[in-house]
Amino acid sequence: MLDENAGSKVAPRIRQLDDAAINRIAAGEVVERPASAVKELVENAIDAMATRITIDIADGGKTLIRVTDDGHGIPAEDLPLALSRHATSKIDGSDLLNIHTFGFRGEALPSLGAVGRLTITSRVAGGEAASIHVSGGDTKAVKPAALNAGTVVELRDLFFATPARLKFMRTDRTEAQAISDVVKRLSMTEPSTTFVLRDVSGEGEGRVVFRSDRESGDLFDALHARLAKVLGRDFADNALRIDGTRDGLRLYGYAALPTYSRGAAVSQFLFVNGRPVRDKMLIGALRAAYSDFLSRDRHPAAVLFIDCEPTLVDVNVHPAKSEVRFRDPGVARGLIVSALKHALADAGHRASTTLSDATLGAMRPEPVRRGPARAYQMDRPSKAALNAARQAQAPAFEELTNDLSGYTPELSVLEGSSSSESTQEAEKPAESLPLGAARGQVHENYIIAQTSDGMVIVDQHAAHERLVYEKLKHQMTKDGIAAQVLLIPEIVELSEEYCSRLMAMAEELSGVGLTIEPFGGNAIAVRETPAILGEVDARSLLLDVLDELSDQGESQIVQAKIDAILSRVACHGSIRSGRWMRAEEMNALLREMEATPHSGQCNHGRPTYVELKLADIEKLFGRT
Repeated sequence: MLDENAGSKVAPRIRQLDDAAINRIAAGEVVERPASAVKELVENAIDAMATRITIDIADGGKTLIRVTDDGHGIPAEDLPLALSRHATSKIDGSDLLNIHTFGFRGEALPSLGAVGRLTITSRVAGGEAASIHVSGGDTKAVKPAALNAGTVVELRDLFFATPARLKFMRTDRTEAQAISDVVKRLSMTEPSTTFVLRDVSGEGEGRVVFRSDRESGDLFDALHARLAKVLGRDFADNALRIDGTRDGLRLYGYAALPTYSRGAAVSQFLFVNGRPVRDKMLIGALRAAYSDFLSRDRHPAAVLFIDCEPTLVDVNVHPAKSEVRFRDPGVARGLIVSALKHALADAGHRASTTLSDATLGAMRPEPVRRGPARAYQMDRPSKAALNAARQAQAPAFEELTNDLSGYTPELSVLEGSSSSESTQEAEKPAESLPLGAARGQVHENYIIAQTSDGMVIVDQHAAHERLVYEKLKHQMTKDGIAAQVLLIPEIVELSEEYCSRLMAMAEELSGVGLTIEPFGGNAIAVRETPAILGEVDARSLLLDVLDELSDQGESQIVQAKIDAILSRVACHGSIRSGRWMRAEEMNALLREMEATPHSGQCNHGRPTYVELKLADIEKLFGRT
């Protein structure tokens, strides 16, 4: 700075900040809003092995946050130390990569005490209850208190000591919703613990905002029951069980069917060793697993847990501990993608139950009939009329565009299903099969099938589009992706860093038909491109690959472009809307849907069929 008297520059002296300033600075990193304080306090209760945690808030947590637990408590003599920075019972400081608890920094309590009025009352088994109070960093002496067991942490007037922070608070309702989201997310990690969130603003005992009693049963049963309470019964009914391991990492949880997707990424919950995280790499892996089933404007719903030895992941990379760093991120990403894809494949033709609920909800009797509906029963038209209509209105099943010669859609079971399985299904009554027996066709697009306990409505075009798409992918996987050699290699100038990143994954790109070589200096020569993509702007394609590498750590952009072409080919080569179908054609389509993975949704994530149970249909007519 400039000394006006001397007219010369004077170096400022370095001085040690006092504890109050240090704690307020730390609070700015750890406690962003009332929800952040609730997160820290509830995590402490979980670390204390509490079986019941009650959270009371007032005015969105601005005037009161009280967390009560029945955990092991804090000895009276340790209470002053609990309010000291970097004092914790959870690690010994010798190994920051061997962390088994939520907290480990020892910053939360002193930070809260520096910006609010904090009171801690605790009692350990066999000891006496004691209490300590700190207000704006001013700590009082420990006093005797009355408490049966566990710990009660009460935080009042958050940010009273830093009034400027209060200006950044949102409305009470918004802050209360953020707290509710935090409590629900943490409750997913501990299904064996009871969580109660109450809003005690005003008089009385308050209003219960969220409650979830402890669940019993094994890991998956307890988690499934907890998710039904937190995310709703619809998610639980339409979620697939996920369980997989790879190289010391275990992935488990539940992921929803593609037909149960959301318009935003609001139902994606990821946990690493029980810790809620928002990790870009993990979110990208989740997106990649569903990339073949959802359009870009739809988002999957999932609750996934990754458990591993603490030494395989570093949680000490963010003050709020919301980000993690895996020793081998490729293993974590690959585990998520492969486990989800296997689960989706095992789901076969299953579609979400919310579709049938929406269908029943849309069925309402109309007072006036708007005209005769065009309905066609099997075998009602003469064969001559049917053949004439087919020739005039629709292409044959085998027709495809010239974009991809050699791939022919057929109404037959895809390769991979055994003939014995097909024979066994053929011997069953068609009504007993999952998609039943075709009984008719309406509006030349929807197949009506009868099952043993209801009916199924199939969108013939969307269903066959998925079948053709799966067969094209199967054929391409079997034969490989054909590459076209460029007569004159395209030279792309890039930075040295970009060239290195691309050449590091040259082998992977070659596997999808994109062959690159170093060309000297900061240039790359593109020798081959995927034949199915036709004419390619090599520079733009490489830049897209680099963008995806920067965003997600891996790139699937080339494969995604190939899949998009196959999807368009499948759409062109599938049965058209407005095409009459014979009985055997409709039944063949139903049987192939049952044998084909992912046939419950089209290539864009829309359903290919809805199922209505007989009991629900009877309710529409007042028969039950």
